[in-house]
Amino acid sequence: MSESIRVAVILGSKRPGRFCDTVARWAVERIAASGRFQIEVIDPAQPSQVTDGHASRSLAERLHSSDAFVIVTPEYNHGYPAPLKELIDSVGPEWHAKPVAFVSYGGVSGGLRAVEQLRQVFAELHAVTIRDSVSFPSAWEQFDETGTLRSPERASRSMSTVLQRLHWWAIALRNARSAVPYTQSTLE
Repeated sequence: MSESIRVAVILGSKRPGRFCDTVARWAVERIAASGRFQIEVIDPAQPSQVTDGHASRSLAERLHSSDAFVIVTPEYNHGYPAPLKELIDSVGPEWHAKPVAFVSYGGVSGGLRAVEQLRQVFAELHAVTIRDSVSFPSAWEQFDETGTLRSPERASRSMSTVLQRLHWWAIALRNARSAVPYTQSTLE
């Protein structure tokens, strides 16, 4: 099997003026620079991106064809945004037996409370969450007006670790799904 992994980068916010675009752009650049992933961005603020108007593929088809996911989420009021919950809940088996990594941002906690809630949701969906994550506390202070990180070293190291783990899990789980489809792996 190919070592290239199809990763869907899912933006968690659709608020007007959102900071999610800046953080997601940084994440996509890091993922692309690793050279190990084929990237597809899914943005709930762009309905044509959720339904993929270019290829007439539904959200379910796009998630099904992905080997792994990177969720870019803010923390709003100690939780993750409703549009992200709606996107997650709109499908089911497409998440099964696939790894999910997180890049979060927010105030003092850097979005970690949102990530901890999402871990519970994805466990229920039979997905495997990557323990390591990238978080940006007071994110609007960490990026300059052009969207460049002022001090990228820590975040870049964290993202490198996340991507190594995500790649490993994506290959392991893709091989396992290929050997025994997850829906057939119930105990007798």
